[in-house]
Amino acid sequence: MAPERWEPAAFKARVDEVLRRFVAHEAEQFAAIDPALDPVAEQLQAAVADGKRLRAAFCYWGWRAVGQPDSDALVRAAASLELVHAAAVVHDDLIDDSPLRHGRPTAHIALRDAVRRRPRGATAARSLAMLVGDLLTALAGQLFVTSGLPTAYLARARPLWSVLARELIAGECLEILRTGADPDTTDSLKVIRYKTAKYTVEQPLLIGGALAGADGRLREGYSAYGLPLGEAFQLRDDLLGLFGNPERTGKANTDDIRGHRPTALLAEAWRVAGADERARLRALLGRRDPGGEGLHAVREVMRRLKAPDRVEDMIAARVEEALDALHELAVPTHAAIALTTLAHAATVRPS
Repeated sequence: MAPERWEPAAFKARVDEVLRRFVAHEAEQFAAIDPALDPVAEQLQAAVADGKRLRAAFCYWGWRAVGQPDSDALVRAAASLELVHAAAVVHDDLIDDSPLRHGRPTAHIALRDAVRRRPRGATAARSLAMLVGDLLTALAGQLFVTSGLPTAYLARARPLWSVLARELIAGECLEILRTGADPDTTDSLKVIRYKTAKYTVEQPLLIGGALAGADGRLREGYSAYGLPLGEAFQLRDDLLGLFGNPERTGKANTDDIRGHRPTALLAEAWRVAGADERARLRALLGRRDPGGEGLHAVREVMRRLKAPDRVEDMIAARVEEALDALHELAVPTHAAIALTTLAHAATVRPS
């Protein structure tokens, strides 16, 4: 049994072990079909090798806040949400043509070696990566239903999985549809809410709560806490994406510039920019290889327009809203402390 005091490192180790064992077994079964599948099987395992395990943690505390005890079966069920995240990351990197994740080549880059002698090898590698993401999605469902929790508990939470998938894919589609358009803060925040916020915090909490039998009032409280916190998480990620140290973030600083993505950071800069500054941004965004000079120029425009400061204010306001909602919830003290700790872990990250 886990102690009442929240120990994030110990919890992460439990989730890591569940994922390592489960995905290693599935990768072995997959590669046994034909030796040619070995590189694809390796990417299945690489996709779950890193992560803060926030989604699993929110699911776990969605369960514990109802008053349920620690449970290895629940940890397995919670770990399934990390497979959803791994699938989303593989697909997102593919859509954005991102070269790095956690400081390593992304799946569609790493798989080029497997098809380097094939015609249109880069396209073939992208196709393989897409299928890695698809298989991770399927494995998430398998891990959830084989977690060891009672069937009646799983049945309570199963409908939420279709909601999670619908909203996550809607967010991805909205980002694609709005990429390259004139930035708009309201549109950007809607992308953030559906692409990231809901499946990072709100839906894991709701799934954990449903598994535990949470009542309607508590579920409403989970959403009131989870939605602003999830948005704050992604706003922080956008800031780190452009201004963070790649050695710490593990991602290239130029991804959002090169992709002309509809981030709130860009939208806030655009909102107050004059004609000359908008022309400058148009010239810099969407370049295939903006390089160091292009990155520096975009950063300078952003800073001059105080866009990072306004995004920091947006983060702070959302964290405060989330914590205010948490304080209204009738949950055990140890759960409130853990959810407060998670709120800071999700939004205060080294740059």
